[in-house]
Amino acid sequence: MHTSTKETPFRLVYGSEAMIPLEVSQQSLRALAENHDQARRAELDLIEEIRNTAAVRHQALQQQLNQRHAKRVKPRSFNIGDLVLRKTEAARRPPSHGKLAATWDGPYRILEVLGRGAYRLEHLDGTKIPSSWNVNSLKQYFS
Repeated sequence: MHTSTKETPFRLVYGSEAMIPLEVSQQSLRALAENHDQARRAELDLIEEIRNTAAVRHQALQQQLNQRHAKRVKPRSFNIGDLVLRKTEAARRPPSHGKLAATWDGPYRILEVLGRGAYRLEHLDGTKIPSSWNVNSLKQYFS
């Protein structure tokens, strides 16, 4: 049984619970109840409602998880003129420094806010950096 839907995948697809061969051959209480045609038809009539209920439960769980995640996320943004450090990519690190090479470059100044977390940077002397940078690759520089 899935905790998100409170139903087994087999029941959601086929409309009834799966039974092992031993249950069928030994005529258990569950097998006796399942053999009635009326009970089977009633179960098949309810399958769409069961699927809809399972979908609603699944959607509610996803929304709850999304809210829990969003509560912990702290949005980051910068303004024009802020000083930031830029994450150093592995290709730019000097190989002579090995694993002790600096992981952040800078400081740089925010030249332009492009929107949706993208920024254009410049060196402190005013020379522009040609590419844009995502907020994930930047962090605030405190002098």
